[in-house]
Amino acid sequence: MCRHVAYLGPPVALGEVLVLPPHGLVRQSWAPRRQRYGTVNADGFGVGWYADGDPVPGRYRRSGPVWGDRTFSDLARVVRSTALLAAVRDATEASDDGEAAAAPFADGTVLFSHNGAVAGWPGSLEPLAAALPPAALLALTARCDSALVWALVRHRLSDGDALPQAVADTVLDVASAAPGSRLNLLLTDGTRIVATAWGDTLCYLTGPGPRTVVASEPYDDDPRWRAVPDRTLLTATRDDVLLTPLKEPSP
Repeated sequence: MCRHVAYLGPPVALGEVLVLPPHGLVRQSWAPRRQRYGTVNADGFGVGWYADGDPVPGRYRRSGPVWGDRTFSDLARVVRSTALLAAVRDATEASDDGEAAAAPFADGTVLFSHNGAVAGWPGSLEPLAAALPPAALLALTARCDSALVWALVRHRLSDGDALPQAVADTVLDVASAAPGSRLNLLLTDGTRIVATAWGDTLCYLTGPGPRTVVASEPYDDDPRWRAVPDRTLLTATRDDVLLTPLKEPSP
C-alpha cells in the first residue's frame, strides 16, 4: 500500500503540496486518514517534478521514511514546479530493492505510481509477464508487483496506445489475471494526470484557477474535494476532469 498525489497548476514549491497542508503526503506517511490497508508508510518515498523547458522529469527517491530525510525538507522548500507526482510506500512484502521500488517510476516524460497490491503475486501475472518482450523484463528496476504493472503500461505506450487507454487496458488485464487486486494507478506526463480507482480511495480537487490535484486522500478539509467512484478511470488537465467507468472483467 501507499499514498500518492499528483498536481498540475501554477508553479508551486513542492512543499506547498506535500508538506504544508495539514494532512499532506508527509503526514500521511505516519497518519493517513483513509488508508484501508496498512497503517504506516515508511518503506520508501519519492517525488518527481518537471522543470520549465524540459519535458523529462527529475526525481528524488529514498528507501526509508520521508520524515527522516532532512535533504527532502530543503528540496521541498526551494524546488518549484507546475507538475509533480509523489508517493510514500508501505511495502506489501519485504524486499531488498531499496529505493528502486519507491515510486514514482519513470520512463521518458511519464511518472508512475501504484497504490495497491496484485493478488497472488507473482504467479498470477506470469502469463502477462511472459507476453512482454525480453527487453521489457530485463529493464525492470525492482522485483515488486508495481514494477511489473508499470512495465505492462510502458509496453502498451510503446505500441502506440494513448496514455489513458494504456492505463485502462493494463488495469483490466491485471484484474482479469489476478482477481481481487487493488490497482489504483497514478500517472502524469507534466500536462495531464491519468489515474484509476480500483480497490482503494481516490479523490480530486480543482481550483482555484487552472489547478488540479489528484490524491489517495484529501490533504486538507476543503469542501471542494470530490471522491472518485471505484472502477473508474480519471483523466485530468489543469482545467478539466473526466471520469470514465471501467467495466469489471468477466469471470
